[in-house]
Amino acid sequence: MAERSTAAVDVADNSGDESLTAQADQSTADGVAKNRERDTDIDEAQGSGGTEGPGKASPPELHSGHKLARRYRLEECVTRLDGFSSWRAVDEKLRRAVGVHILPADHARARSVLAAARSSALLGDPRFVQVLDAVEENDLVYVVHEWLPDATELTTLLASGPLEVYDAYQMVSQVSAAMAAAHREGLAHLRLNPNAVLRTSTGQWRIRGLAVNAALRGISSDTPQRTDTEAIGALLYAALTQRWPYENDAYGLSGLPKDVGLIAPDQVRAGVHRGLSELTMRALANDGATASRHESACTTPEELVKAIGEMPRIRPPEPAYTAPPEYQRTTYQQGTYGRQTPHPGVTQPVPAPPPPLQSRTGRALKWGVSALLIAALGLGSWQLADALMDQGNNSDDTNQTQTTDDSDKNNGKTKPVQQIKIEDAREFVAKGGAQAPEDVAKTYDGDSSTYWRTKSFVDGPDMNPAYKPGVGIVYDLGSARTVSAASIRLLYPGGHTTVTLYAADSLTPSSLDSMEKIGTVTTNGTSATVKATKPVKTQYVLVWLTALPYADGDQYSGSGFKQAITDLKFTG
Repeated sequence: MAERSTAAVDVADNSGDESLTAQADQSTADGVAKNRERDTDIDEAQGSGGTEGPGKASPPELHSGHKLARRYRLEECVTRLDGFSSWRAVDEKLRRAVGVHILPADHARARSVLAAARSSALLGDPRFVQVLDAVEENDLVYVVHEWLPDATELTTLLASGPLEVYDAYQMVSQVSAAMAAAHREGLAHLRLNPNAVLRTSTGQWRIRGLAVNAALRGISSDTPQRTDTEAIGALLYAALTQRWPYENDAYGLSGLPKDVGLIAPDQVRAGVHRGLSELTMRALANDGATASRHESACTTPEELVKAIGEMPRIRPPEPAYTAPPEYQRTTYQQGTYGRQTPHPGVTQPVPAPPPPLQSRTGRALKWGVSALLIAALGLGSWQLADALMDQGNNSDDTNQTQTTDDSDKNNGKTKPVQQIKIEDAREFVAKGGAQAPEDVAKTYDGDSSTYWRTKSFVDGPDMNPAYKPGVGIVYDLGSARTVSAASIRLLYPGGHTTVTLYAADSLTPSSLDSMEKIGTVTTNGTSATVKATKPVKTQYVLVWLTALPYADGDQYSGSGFKQAITDLKFTG
């Protein structure tokens, strides 16, 4: 088996609250020298304890309730290791939980930690846990980052078994794309492991500790892209097999048997997706010495993203069908409501009807009624024939009367719905960047194969107002028209899409606050009809999307929350 080249491959034992040990296996070009160094997993685990390890500097005596910058109140020490500590804290100004790393200002790594934190904060990619503050104050250096109480570590998810195929596919797709974006900005992680990858309550994967975790450890690499790519391969291996792809046990996972080398995931566990197994080996065996059955190795996250894009798309599982409850027959019968129903099979006595009257008076009455009925039928037939003859003689008058009656009745009927022609359209940008302004005309060109599509957003399905309150297009109807509804065809089903109509004052309105709301609707299908809650007369209508479904990526756009509009029509 070819030797695996990594700058820091993290492995750990299951020692409870004791410090987890890790090994870094770095092969030289000729494969002769191997250097093993001890390390410990720390702040990647929210809420996991740690014990003090060796270090040149010791942190100052901090305690629960201590405040930094008169703002960040320390709540619980998560880790204390190698001269620094990590805390769960509360930002009293914004009233939210945060995480804080604290080092003495004279710590050997203080400068590099500050630099790494500030570089990570400048990236501003929502796929990473954001660095909120990086400060040197009162002989302390501290880094404040997001705390995600609704997120679950990959370590915890794997404790109950391997991930489903679709979940593993989403994890490797999102993590690879995020790391490719980070490397384009010159940032590496170097500590990417199951504790550093989180899945949020909305199903999105986020990465914490970009650049900062490695700086806290003093870890560097001559081949950072290869290191992070192999780490992504190890994450996918663990997600598919619930095993760690090295000999040592780590992160609550059993390692591979000793002296057997790197085994493909589909040889470790039955039913593993073949394409994802191949992708794992291309990321792990990334020194070029891959087995003959594998394709070329992936040595950068960008190459990994490209390899994922060339795979057949893995679709989410179909929702399980739930049979409707069995029809429950009622226990009462017609004519017995309010009385107890007899037990089936029990014969109830039926009272005999009284005998008919057979008197002479009764017979006379019966013959009299029959005679009257015959006379009435004869009279009715004669009147009917007479009416038909009159209708033939007076057809002109009858037609005139009928026309008059119809016109009177039509006055109470609803006027027919008319389609309103769209003269022009412009994309409306309330905050942030535009989506696809060159494609707005494709939403009403009558061609179902063309459309306007939003970009792919990481957070969702409801859009974050602080980042982007929504996306949409303003349409010019030529003149002021009463808009009663809008019908829209959508490209991506699933999840939910929320569409709202607003009456705008121009084709380029100043803000959303200046518009009048017409109506709104939420759908999980590929069509939406937005009806006006009250009659609104306007020349300009904004179609505004504030919630988007999650959709897989294709050759034109990445995976994320997105939607596309086509065949839009207004009626009035």
